[in-house]
Amino acid sequence: MVRSLLIKGMLVGLLAGVLAFAFAWVFGEPQVDLSIAFEDHMHQMAVDAPEPEIVSRALQSSVGLLTGVAVYSCALGGIFALVFAYTYGRIGQFGPRGTAALLAAVAYVVLVVVPQIKYPANPPSIGDPETIGLRTAVYFTMIAVSIIAAVAAVLTTKQFAARLGGWNSTLAGGGVYLLVVAGGMAILPPVNEVPDDFSAVTLWNFRLSSLGIGAVLWTTLGLAFGVLTKRQFNPRARSRLPATSSAG
Repeated sequence: MVRSLLIKGMLVGLLAGVLAFAFAWVFGEPQVDLSIAFEDHMHQMAVDAPEPEIVSRALQSSVGLLTGVAVYSCALGGIFALVFAYTYGRIGQFGPRGTAALLAAVAYVVLVVVPQIKYPANPPSIGDPETIGLRTAVYFTMIAVSIIAAVAAVLTTKQFAARLGGWNSTLAGGGVYLLVVAGGMAILPPVNEVPDDFSAVTLWNFRLSSLGIGAVLWTTLGLAFGVLTKRQFNPRARSRLPATSSAG
């Protein structure tokens, strides 16, 4: 069963990747082009020759982007399937579609929205190249903090479910998540390398498109995976076969 779920997860991940690529190409890539134009202008103002382009921009924004997103989404779909297999039946009386949708919604908040509250997405041409290692490290640290907070919230909810009831224990778990995340955000250093004269509209649109790409990806994973696995986890649907007559 796990093998079947893994294959379905990777296929759904591939579909999600294609849709996320389409969204990124329509809404995200124009903002990247604007930020690259700004960077080229800054190089000209500083009488500094831009670095030679190893891979053409056209290739980066088409085949390169599609390949990267597809590989990432396919792997993410496999991980999603494994998490689904472990959590199904353990997080409440949800069916396959409900469980998949809930997992996808939680993953979007924990892995995309919350880390970007602390470290919003910036166009790739913005920022000091010498600090890219630090910026990458603190961003993934924020993701790790959000995951740890989510695990702590689930454990808290399960711990107090019998004593406080489902609603109150869920509120307690949510409080734990917010507390841990707030602590992580307070400890981690801020990052602000956007030039003062960079277009606020371009920056805002790029950050919205980044959140939109994640929304398309996780929505597709949650809905499509739930549809594919509904019959596999529904014995009534499997047994609902047309009756055959034995009359001779």
